[in-house]
Amino acid sequence: MKIYRYADLTDDFFRHRDVPELDTVKKILLRVSMDGDEALTEYTRRFDDVEIEDFRVGPEQIREAFLATGSEIIHTLKTCAENIEKFALLQLDQCRSFEAELLPGVFTGQKVIPIGRAGIYVPGGNYPLVSTLLMCSIPARVAGVGKIAVFSPPSYEGSVHPLILAAAELAGVDEVYRLGGAQAIAAMAYGTASIPKVDLIAGPGNKYVTAAKKLVYGSVGVDMIAGPTEVLIIADDSADPALLAADLLGQAEHDLEATPVLVTDSETLVASVKLEIEQQLCKLQTEQIARKSIAENGIVILVDDLFEAVEAANRKAPEHLELQVREPDRYISGLRNYGSLFIGEFAAEVLGDYSSGLNHTLPTNGAARFTGGLSVRNFLKFQTTLRMERKGLSVIGPAAQKMGGIEGLAGHAESVRKRLEKAGLSEK
Repeated sequence: MKIYRYADLTDDFFRHRDVPELDTVKKILLRVSMDGDEALTEYTRRFDDVEIEDFRVGPEQIREAFLATGSEIIHTLKTCAENIEKFALLQLDQCRSFEAELLPGVFTGQKVIPIGRAGIYVPGGNYPLVSTLLMCSIPARVAGVGKIAVFSPPSYEGSVHPLILAAAELAGVDEVYRLGGAQAIAAMAYGTASIPKVDLIAGPGNKYVTAAKKLVYGSVGVDMIAGPTEVLIIADDSADPALLAADLLGQAEHDLEATPVLVTDSETLVASVKLEIEQQLCKLQTEQIARKSIAENGIVILVDDLFEAVEAANRKAPEHLELQVREPDRYISGLRNYGSLFIGEFAAEVLGDYSSGLNHTLPTNGAARFTGGLSVRNFLKFQTTLRMERKGLSVIGPAAQKMGGIEGLAGHAESVRKRLEKAGLSEK
């Protein structure tokens, strides 16, 4: 891990990288928008080396995968799913429709309505990311989304991993498609003969998926444009080096671009953590990835005090922020930019990934400065309403008429003037 003094860091460390608009992705999106299923078949053959005639996984295959999954795994999935649902229900309780009399005769309202169709992207690869499916689909179901469709690459024997199918059954997913990459994002955004388009795309992916999400935004909603995963840990000399090392390595093992950062005012702690990292790496099954990731991207920032650490964290705006210090309550109010905050040594970031109920689909690359993580809100539309009585028109109508004149929009002013006249409220 590279070590820097906070005062010596340049703006480059805090600068947030843009997602490149890859030419390959642009071509894929255009081709799918024009040729639909034919393009999907060709790209799946080229990128996944799989020949697929029907992209949709049948409900009987999903059910079979669920029944074939061991009871211990199902119990684990259910435990995590139940906690995700509990937290999502708490969020939903804060999203309410209302109508209120803002002024006499002026009734303003908000209607909270779920979107019609959500597409959930679940990455493939050597390990089935069942947690991603649960984290994205359960809030959608709690929100009341009409149809939930999961898309995952056919990277397991030419189809979707059985554990992803089992999780889909458990989460109440309506449709599953064996389709991945930028072509899956295109299918969700534009629709094809066999795949209906969606209203919102959620879920993480590689750089091609991320670039595709960025490019289709507007044709369809997206949850966020996410980059490589990040953790920033603020720690003092009371922190346990073994736990700090474990959390840094837990982030580093994701991929070669993961960013593990330790911010501390204790040089003694840094030496202990580096020793722990080396000892734990030797026992880690994912050593090859974690070792390279932490060597190339791992950073220690030495600060004069923990308030300077708070400043560093707010500037970096990390996806995951851990606070392992003696008196965490002294610093919590000052921390403003993060995806999720984990307070105290027992609040491992991994618990946020899996079983605490918090959503692990979080903003990266500095986006925590202006947004939070995936939640029930992403799957809801907040629509406003206005209902007027005559006395209400008399209160706010003249101001609207005058504003039309101020902006030079005569039609706007006339629209209000006619109503005032009809209500017998126009000035003589």
